[in-house]
Amino acid sequence: MKTKLTRTTTLFAALPILITGCGEMKMKVWPFGGDDNQIHSRAPANATEYQCEGNKGFFVRTLEGGAAVWLILREREVRLDRVGASSTRYSNSISVLELNGNEATLTDGATDTYSGCKTIDSKTANSK
Repeated sequence: MKTKLTRTTTLFAALPILITGCGEMKMKVWPFGGDDNQIHSRAPANATEYQCEGNKGFFVRTLEGGAAVWLILREREVRLDRVGASSTRYSNSISVLELNGNEATLTDGATDTYSGCKTIDSKTANSK
């Protein structure tokens, strides 16, 4: 009888806690998204996005007042230093980036070339 009374008392003591759990509860269980997902830009902060021929693209972030750039490719990121007195050519002895206004050409190694590259805003402006 005593154990039955203890169980009943425990049940009545826990009942308010269990009932409050039945209210609206926002707990994210599914880790892959839901209705309230925010779309995040994939562009790195302070970087210019270039779209090239062949569905290629990259990002460029200017460093040290133009003395160098940070080149962000899909598979890696590298620093390119300005070549000589040129303000439009950057290299690290492997990759060469040439900037000309809103256009760019990137030669990455001996065989990989990104040509016809334009900033996203300039492509939109040219298509109007």
